[in-house]
Amino acid sequence: MAVRSTILVVDDEKNIREGLAEALGIEGYRVITAADGGEGLNAVEGGGVDLVITDLKMPKISGGELLRKITGRYPGLPVIVLTGHGTIEDAVQAMRAGAFDFLTKPVNLDHLSLLARRALETRELARKNRELEAEIEAQRRGSSILGSSGGMRKVLDLVRRVAPTRASVLVTGESGVGKELVADALHNLSPRRDGPLIKVHCAALAESLLESELFGHEKGSFTGAAARKRGRFELADSGTLFLDEIGEINPTVQIKILRVLQERKFERVGGEETVEIDVRIVAATNRDLAKEVAEGRFREDLYYRLNVVNIEVPPLRERRDDIPLLAMAFLREFAEENRKGVEGFDARVRQALYAHSWPGNVRELRNCVESAVVMARGTIIGLDDLPPSLRGGGGERDIQVPLGSSLEEAEAILIRETLLAQGGNKSRTAEILGIGRKTLYQKIEEYGIETDSGRVEEANAPGAGA
Repeated sequence: MAVRSTILVVDDEKNIREGLAEALGIEGYRVITAADGGEGLNAVEGGGVDLVITDLKMPKISGGELLRKITGRYPGLPVIVLTGHGTIEDAVQAMRAGAFDFLTKPVNLDHLSLLARRALETRELARKNRELEAEIEAQRRGSSILGSSGGMRKVLDLVRRVAPTRASVLVTGESGVGKELVADALHNLSPRRDGPLIKVHCAALAESLLESELFGHEKGSFTGAAARKRGRFELADSGTLFLDEIGEINPTVQIKILRVLQERKFERVGGEETVEIDVRIVAATNRDLAKEVAEGRFREDLYYRLNVVNIEVPPLRERRDDIPLLAMAFLREFAEENRKGVEGFDARVRQALYAHSWPGNVRELRNCVESAVVMARGTIIGLDDLPPSLRGGGGERDIQVPLGSSLEEAEAILIRETLLAQGGNKSRTAEILGIGRKTLYQKIEEYGIETDSGRVEEANAPGAGA
């Protein structure tokens, strides 16, 4: 904590404004005050403010408007929002607008002091690491989250925008789409990247064990508790906690997680000592949590706390143009792991990968490619190397090439029949044939191949060909 950091307190209630200023001044901060959002904005524009603490409901310029102006003009300046009149939805909107955190009135001064210290430390850390962010982002780009489709570009954009903040993130999507990779990227691109990333698969733990796993326990707190155990929240202090399948937890644990999110502290099972933590929460689920809330199976207040930012990962069937990139990345990984000289896929395999519905999403594709690499007998994976469930997915049919045809004639037949099998989709045809789109267009023109423009479904994926 910088002893002379400057904190701006903005509140239209004089007693609250002066009381907070006095309490923070005792902590060693330099405190200035403003009676409304307009005065507060002028103070920020004057420079030298390191942290803003503002009421949400104020005349003239509200705290929400002040927050938006600060985050828009002075990115990196932390804002803590106080509310005594708004609902939790108001606070969620403030977090989405860039608030560091929010507190409800009457304010717990100890908690406010803790938040102020953390906000200022985060600001200082961001300043020190600003020069490294571009390099780290370049190193991470494409290494954990692969995809050039529109859906995945949106996911990557959200990750890069949200990662530097401390806002809780709810990652949604079907099983196997790669929600854990999103959590990895959020941690690696955040100021917490040097801290721990702790992962908990909530559905894999019995209800009787989940509370102990999350919060730890004291020696003798229950049968078999032979020693004190630190829980996952405690282990994740100063880092990120990833709660996978959060929709599976029971109501009792939901209440305790809500308290940790609100107060940043808890007690171990069977213990009386209060443990304070600084943890960023990333949760994931394949359930519709809004529906679970409506049906009374998931707490509404916890849902809002977790769902400050939602990142939805699309299923693989909705981003088929990512399949070649993913499949090749998995091929290289498993070829190296198994010390095999496998270099690629033949045309029928590429067609089969495109045609499959991928109910298991990226996880299924990964397992499929691993199996194919293991079974491959040469440098190119053929249809017989694929798992049985994929061998019929290529939609392959015999192509008749008359004996005595020239290579050019045979190539024209292959292009025409592949175009027909792919419904006129030239990008997909180029990928299956292993050529670029420009080359395909040239050959279509060269051989005079007629295409029905009404049947052509041009894919706009950048990675479809070169």
